Amino acid sequence: MMETATSIVSYVNGIVWGPPMLVLLAATGLFLTFGLRFMTIAKIPYGFGLLREKPEGDGDISPFKALMTALSATVGIGNIAGVATAIFLGGPGALFYMWLIALIGMATKYSEAVCAVHFREVDERGRHVGGPMYYLKNGVGKKFPLLGAILAPLFAIFAAAAGFGIGNGTQANSVAAAMEASFAIPPMVTGITIAVIVGFVIIGGIKRIGDVAGALVPFMIVLYVASCLVILFINAGAIPAAFSLIFTHAFEPAAAAGGFTGAGVAAAIQFGVARGIFSNEAGLGSAAIAHAAAKSNDPIKQGNIAMLGTFIDTIIVCSMTGLVILTTSAWMSGLTGAELTGAAFAEVLPQGDKIVAVAVAVFAFTTIIGWSYYGERSVEYLFGVRAIAPYRVLWVLAIPVGATIDLGFIWLLADTLNAMMAIPNLIGLLILGPMVFRMTKDYWAAKRAEK
Repeated sequence: MMETATSIVSYVNGIVWGPPMLVLLAATGLFLTFGLRFMTIAKIPYGFGLLREKPEGDGDISPFKALMTALSATVGIGNIAGVATAIFLGGPGALFYMWLIALIGMATKYSEAVCAVHFREVDERGRHVGGPMYYLKNGVGKKFPLLGAILAPLFAIFAAAAGFGIGNGTQANSVAAAMEASFAIPPMVTGITIAVIVGFVIIGGIKRIGDVAGALVPFMIVLYVASCLVILFINAGAIPAAFSLIFTHAFEPAAAAGGFTGAGVAAAIQFGVARGIFSNEAGLGSAAIAHAAAKSNDPIKQGNIAMLGTFIDTIIVCSMTGLVILTTSAWMSGLTGAELTGAAFAEVLPQGDKIVAVAVAVFAFTTIIGWSYYGERSVEYLFGVRAIAPYRVLWVLAIPVGATIDLGFIWLLADTLNAMMAIPNLIGLLILGPMVFRMTKDYWAAKRAEK
């Protein structure tokens, strides 16, 4: 029975994460990037500047905390294990395509947040709720009523289900494995500990999630990046060669070396794009759910803040991981995933693998609390606010289960559901893209008129 289910899901996964999906994600990003006239790349400094402004407008959390909540869900296993896997399967050139998909993914994340704030609603508790299900209903649904009525609940169903895999079980399992390998802590102990802490956080809703994310995420990102910079400072002489590997093998096959089995250009593109999207979630629509809660009445401002999530996640954090791996001999060791990243750290820093284990634990924990909010909003859309409390209970109970069982099938199913989230979201963005272009053009025209 399980073998049959695995075969079916594997087949579907091969379709939804195959070349057509990667082309659709890239094409949507390019459509939005060109439609916005590369504004998302040019206005990165403006986006960071907005973080210093005092929150103004309706909403539940500050724009900064909305960004941190979104980052809490995206900066995670993908930044540590995902980058290593991309290099193992696609060679050094995969990092180039991670950068490329991130730069165009910024336009996707920007557009998601613009639509999320523009089409958000206020629920019966007075909370601001939004995301793909709402802009599919209120935006796409106005133009194409039947399409909106189909796509909105589909997204919510896929997001609520995917959360238990990609945002819960797999994260808890990764933490448990890292804690057992590095500190000999039994998986059940890790699972129960995480469950208790997560339960305490999510019972306070988006405000407490935003507070925790606002404090923990910047601290952990700075600490992890600082550790990477120390390694790169020590290995400074190897940095030019690392960049040479990245740019050379983005366009030429990487030959086998040591335990590395080699990789063609097609593999570099496939795994660079796939792992990049897995890490920053641009196109999945998930981050838009967090940005819809921001205290802002200006969709364009929140969009400029939202696009920073992709920049920070991939251009900064993933690049640090990739460069650390490529400036050591670890990338030719035949290792993959978090084990490869840990080996690269340990090659330069005493107890470096333990630093990676702690980073995995903290990043995975923040991913669990971030995705709990995404799941809550999805079940609320489907069943109303009465579904939130049962969902929270199930969410917390799933953590120790995920920490202690073999998640091979769950990883596969979660990865498949993640892709299925993207399909209705991307359709919505392609339809609503011209509206985003007009709103953006009007915003900058008004800015110029003020001067």
